[in-house]
Formats: sequence, structure tokens, C-alpha cells
Amino acid sequence: MKTIKLSIVSMLLLCAVACKKTNNTTSDTGNISNSDAADLIASSISLNSDGVAAVSNDATNVGTSLSTGSIGTAPHSGFNSLDATTVYSSKSNATLACGTTVSDTISRQSPTTSSVSYSYNLAYNFTLNCNNNVPNDLSSILTYSGNYSGPNWSSTNAGSSNFTVTGIAPQALNFVLNGEYKRSGTFQSKIDTAKHGTQSIDIVVNALTLLKPARTIVSGTATITVSGNVPKKGNFTYTGTLVFNNDNTATLTLNGTAYTVNITTGLKVKKG
Repeated sequence: MKTIKLSIVSMLLLCAVACKKTNNTTSDTGNISNSDAADLIASSISLNSDGVAAVSNDATNVGTSLSTGSIGTAPHSGFNSLDATTVYSSKSNATLACGTTVSDTISRQSPTTSSVSYSYNLAYNFTLNCNNNVPNDLSSILTYSGNYSGPNWSSTNAGSSNFTVTGIAPQALNFVLNGEYKRSGTFQSKIDTAKHGTQSIDIVVNALTLLKPARTIVSGTATITVSGNVPKKGNFTYTGTLVFNNDNTATLTLNGTAYTVNITTGLKVKKG
């Protein structure tokens, strides 16, 4: 009788363990949930953490001036609107010749009134590409490094981007960007101290469209991979897609869960 009871107890324990394993999902791998990964991605596209939105603003601002006017004045106003200072290595008040590359370094910091803190140093190379001596598109290659501290997360990171900007002709209605943005570094949750480690984010952008003249993002898509490691917890990997909307937001779908991301602040809200 005791043997039968012990067998029943053993079976129940095995079932409980099996159920627990079944209920565990890959979203908790490395102690980083699907929602956590969405936060890391959101900060990589937002203006206030030097994400894709900031980089696209820089490239299209410079694209206008390099192809149609002075490279010594026009870009400064746009960069300063993003709390940045910029110094050109080329001569002021000159139009870039076809096939010529100009280098630009930018220091970007958060204003004292900002709800988040950030500081980034960027090094750009812009090349004006022409067809039959007529400006056709702009190549924008960037390397950067810096840090960010928001309400829920802080990070130190470095990365690069490589974009081609079309629509630089004055008569074009929109700028269109295609290319890739990368970021890697460390992160720390301010809510759960156990959530810290390394991250690597890769965003491949397709037809990111900015309306002229304000350079407002109105459409575009991207594919995203975020991976990393949490000490003593293990590795994590997530893949997803991004759709840029015409209202200063983007829809991020990560492992089947959709979020709305504010591309200015980097804050995300789960949809539904």
C-alpha cells in the first residue's frame, strides 16, 4: 500500500515539474522579458537616445544643404534643435561637389529641463552621389558612443549606421532612407536590479520616409534583432518588426506582441 501511495506522489510531482517547464516561455530567457526587450528596442529608435529617428533627422538635414545650399549654415540649425553642436571639417558656405565626402562631428546632450539624461558623441561621413553631375542621393555613415538614463532603464552604448538618402532634389516631396542601424553595450533596469547585462541591437530600415520640409517621419518599416546576456541568468534573443506611423509613433511587434512606441520619448505601451 505504501509503495502504491509513493508511486502516486512521484507521478504527481513529475506532472507538476512537467507543467512548470511547459509554462516557461522563451520570453523569460536570460531574465529579460518580451516587454523588457521592447524597452531596449524603443530606446534605439527614439530621438532622445540618439536612435534611428535622430540619425534620420541628421542625415536628411545635411542632405538638403549639401545638395542645394550652404554646408556651413543650414545643418547647424537642425542639429541645434536636437540639443547638439556641430563642426564641419570642410570650408564654410560651400556646396559639396559630386562624389565628395564631408566629415562632421557632433556632440549631443540632453537639455537641463529634460526628463531623461543623455550624452552622445557622433562622427559622420556624408558623400553626395550624382547622376550626370546632378545630385541623386546621399550616403550617411556614422559611428557613435554615449550613455542614456531614463525613468526605467540606463545604458552605455556604441554603434554605427549606414544609410542612403534619396529625395534630396528640391522638387522631391519626401526624403527616403534605406540602411542599417546598430547598437551594443550594457544596460541596467532601475526597477529590477537583477536585470542588467549586455545588449546588441540590429535594425534594418526599409523606405523610412520623412515629409519635407519639417523632416517628419510619416512611414517606413524595419526588421529588428535584439540579443544579449544577463550574468548568471543566460542569453536572450528576440526578433521583431517595426512599422513607422504618421503620428510620431511606431508599431513594434515582438514575438507576436504589439507595442506602440513614441519615437520622440522612446516610451512604449502594449497594444490591446
